[in-house]
Amino acid sequence: MIYLALLLSIALIGGLSAVGLKVAQTVQLRNAEADLLGIGVEFRNALQSYAEVTPNGLPPTPDSLNELLRDPRFPGMRRHLRRIYHDPLTGKAEWGIIRGPDRRIVGIHSLSSGACFKLENFPAGLESLSGTTRHSDWVFSLASIPVPVAR
Repeated sequence: MIYLALLLSIALIGGLSAVGLKVAQTVQLRNAEADLLGIGVEFRNALQSYAEVTPNGLPPTPDSLNELLRDPRFPGMRRHLRRIYHDPLTGKAEWGIIRGPDRRIVGIHSLSSGACFKLENFPAGLESLSGTTRHSDWVFSLASIPVPVAR
């Protein structure tokens, strides 16, 4: 009898632990997705800032992400982005780069091919992310420049 009660207790504890781990994993994914949205908006704003201050005759998009950290088109220090953020889903400072026809950067996306937990109800300005199913489909780009489908 005591043996049976002990087995049932262990099974119950194991089941509750499994549920707890699944909940923790879901919370972690939601937090990482929220961080990705915030970082993506930072990159998009940096690209927009870069384009808005472009001197006449120069391309309105950077050749590399490092140009967002220190804009080489101006003497002195001009920043559009504080730092190259780490992707909260991969943990790396590597991003998928979307290049325009002139091979310059028009957007970024996560390199995580994991399934999205958030599928709809995106904040204003990110409505285009609705219906995407993978994190790598969350493209953060200049609104005035069309983003090519093939990456």
